[in-house]
Amino acid sequence: MMAAMHPPLGVAIVAFNSADVILPCLDSLFASRGVAPRVAVTDNASDDSTVELVRDWAARRAASDPTFTFSERAAGSAAGRAATLTLLRSGVNGGYAYGVNAGLRLLLRDRSLDLFWVLNPDCVVAPETAARYAVCGADGAFSLMSGRTVYCEEPVRIQTDGGRVSRWTGVCSSVNAGCPPGDTPLPDPATLDFLTGGNLVASRRFIERAGLMTEDYFLYYEEVEWASRRGDLPLRLAEGAIVSHHGGTAIGSGTASRRATPFANYFNTRNRIRFLRRNRPFAVPFGLAHATAKAGQLMLQGALAEAQAVLAGAFGLPPPAAIRQRIAPGPARALAFGAP
Repeated sequence: MMAAMHPPLGVAIVAFNSADVILPCLDSLFASRGVAPRVAVTDNASDDSTVELVRDWAARRAASDPTFTFSERAAGSAAGRAATLTLLRSGVNGGYAYGVNAGLRLLLRDRSLDLFWVLNPDCVVAPETAARYAVCGADGAFSLMSGRTVYCEEPVRIQTDGGRVSRWTGVCSSVNAGCPPGDTPLPDPATLDFLTGGNLVASRRFIERAGLMTEDYFLYYEEVEWASRRGDLPLRLAEGAIVSHHGGTAIGSGTASRRATPFANYFNTRNRIRFLRRNRPFAVPFGLAHATAKAGQLMLQGALAEAQAVLAGAFGLPPPAAIRQRIAPGPARALAFGAP
């Protein structure tokens, strides 16, 4: 009875081959105190056991909690509202924003929801984080909100407190990355350009004004583009909202101790130039020069595949075969590599 009195919070999770991380994410999310999560997990055509694990987890939860409901449907289905946990089957790996938007479309039908938390499946949330978001965002007078994201493997290091975008190159940097969380205050959100897409709360007001995420980036820069459409709605940070994130488990993003894979380098570079062309065309030559220098640096390090990926992404060349082959033939490849 008490759980029904908690404010609802919509949560959109995109899963792709997330069998090794999705259950700890769900366990932590449904252990949240002070809110009633309503979760939509979009599976982007995983070929591992992600779907089966989510189904089994939901069956166990329903057996122990009579208030818990579960449904499974096609991602494009227009019928019905979200259950406590809804598994959306996309049938195609349409990319990050494609999966996020599928979850948001379902959750937006529920008019009791005004906050929508976009959360990566390789995240583990602290028990009080959801409630801190609910309190901080209760007025709805903001665009996007986040808290502090730390590394799962090293919780004594901050992964990001938000990000800034270089005016001239489009390169994104994470504020307070690597700093100790106990000694580092949150930045002034007015100094930020975007918030991490792996731990991001959108207000209904913002979504209704700005629309959903742009889907043709496929990976990287979706949240940067989204934040650029916020208008006069500010970014916001919630004190004490902590999320632990593995980072790059499916796509090989770089970390302080790990070089980004060719796959990640290709999409990151391609989308950086794509973002500049759409939002800062004056800076495209500088962005291309930066990418060329980066490719040269990688070559000197002997990372020839990574350098090739950077150049292909920057100059609109066909993606290297090894990158193309990671995306299933057919609609998924068209969504990933189609013309901008």
